[in-house]
Amino acid sequence: MLKLHSKQDFTGLMRRLLDPLLPLYSPGGARMTPGGAGASYGERAIGLEGFSRPLWALAPYWMGGGEPEPFASIYQRGLASGSDPEHPEYWGRTEDYDQCFVEMAAIACAILEVPHMVWEPLTGKERQNLADWLYEINTHFVPHCNWRFFRVLVNLALDSVGMTADLALAEKDLEEIESWYVGDGWYTDGPPEEKPQKDYYVPWALQYYGVLYSVFAGKRDPERAGRFRERALEFGKSFALWFDENGAALPYGRSLTYRFGQCAFYSACVWAGLNPLPLPVMKGIIVRNLQWWMERPIFDRDGVLTVGYCYPNLYMSERYNAPGSPYWAMKTFLLLALPDEHPFWTASEAPLPEDIAAFGVCPQYAAGLLLQRLPDGQLNAYAPAVTEKSEHGQFAEKYAKFCYNTRFGFSASRSGVQLEQAAPDSMLAFVLSGEDGGWVFVRRHSQSFRLSEDRLISQWSPLPGVQVTTELIPCDGGHLRRHTVKSRIACAAYDCGFAVPRFVPDFSAEAEENAAEAEGGGLSCRVESRSGGKGMVIEAWPNTSLYSPNTVIPAVKYEIPQGGILLETLVTSAAK
Repeated sequence: MLKLHSKQDFTGLMRRLLDPLLPLYSPGGARMTPGGAGASYGERAIGLEGFSRPLWALAPYWMGGGEPEPFASIYQRGLASGSDPEHPEYWGRTEDYDQCFVEMAAIACAILEVPHMVWEPLTGKERQNLADWLYEINTHFVPHCNWRFFRVLVNLALDSVGMTADLALAEKDLEEIESWYVGDGWYTDGPPEEKPQKDYYVPWALQYYGVLYSVFAGKRDPERAGRFRERALEFGKSFALWFDENGAALPYGRSLTYRFGQCAFYSACVWAGLNPLPLPVMKGIIVRNLQWWMERPIFDRDGVLTVGYCYPNLYMSERYNAPGSPYWAMKTFLLLALPDEHPFWTASEAPLPEDIAAFGVCPQYAAGLLLQRLPDGQLNAYAPAVTEKSEHGQFAEKYAKFCYNTRFGFSASRSGVQLEQAAPDSMLAFVLSGEDGGWVFVRRHSQSFRLSEDRLISQWSPLPGVQVTTELIPCDGGHLRRHTVKSRIACAAYDCGFAVPRFVPDFSAEAEENAAEAEGGGLSCRVESRSGGKGMVIEAWPNTSLYSPNTVIPAVKYEIPQGGILLETLVTSAAK
């Protein structure tokens, strides 16, 4: 296992992640494109994204006394080239909703953290060009989401070096961001009535930037900085429940290709002198999460991070995932800004506290999740399927499965044409047969839900004419699903368990009269009907699971008549 204890260890990991990028920078240094896949924005923004995101690690590294080269000269040259309207690598004039606004945040933080590295070496004209380009974020529409923090950071950076800024606009953005706060340290990524889901955009965006703001603007705005710090302290206690004792974090929600950005919030807390948990505990979460990720094949053969989760996988990506997008995870390396003598570097990596590692069942009301820790360390998160209607893609897979698990992951559908392509793990999948095959319908959005201390109940409709009320009830070794189905049509429904690795040495799978079970990779899942279902094993299409390229899904099949029916399915799982 990767040794990760001292500052030298963390520096070595950062260099392992970033050194493979060195040959990929453009001659002018302003663009870096580590792959050929496309995104919903063009080549100039893709190249800028590749250039900017390593700065999330490099600026703190330089702030903490790290060696300037070989990256400093690239970034000094690139900042001058990219912001020069006369240069062939100019990043271009921006527009409303421009992806460039996202990438401005890393540049702004670098200016705030290490102006002697990224600002002062520029000539007067180069500084003005860069300031003019950054200021464009104040002249266009910025979406009502975590992007508002980008504008705040840019204006703080411009003001810090004596350039024209719009601090009044930044104040309005901060007021709006605070209106999204829902309690217990949790925000929504935009107006709660429009974007009700809570996911990793809370720790790696809203909370992360709030902590940064509390340091950058603590003297200017002490009252708000204090609120951000108090919320971070509160959030840090509850967010720790999302981590498995083996280092994995809960695979849930969108933008999961940012991978080890999952633990970046705790890096920000350590850097800012905040202790929502004891320092050794936070170090343990960070170290184990990084170690877990470094044991997965997440790099290409040149050592460049790929789009995907536990392996390269474009099927689960969002339209805003370009080849350089995964390097948002470098935010975790904010730790490198800590001085050499900081106690973090000598602290032990403590395990999760007992009340977190063995909490049993715990409702997380502000997040809308019911969490369950099993005796073997697995974390189950029962989800309500309440999300914004303007989807970023595959929201059914990323938010609407009944249960998300740190050992099994989840699957992202290839299509809704047949069960094998839909790979509907942890879902009740309704199938309508026709002349050209079967069409698969699952829970996408719940019409309502109720979370209590021992269960989560949701009302939903997979297709017109079918209404379902689902109770998810944690129990020993897993959970019971109780579905009350009212249907105007006769069809089939498949209640599916977790996706289990296939083509591994210990693999086995079998179906019984009323149950099915699969085992592989040290994992096992059993699905048992208590209401007349028939066991079966679904051979999911390759590369649907986020965790394993090949899986099977144990399930039970129910015949749904016209009228009403009550289904009960017990789902249990185990991990060695």
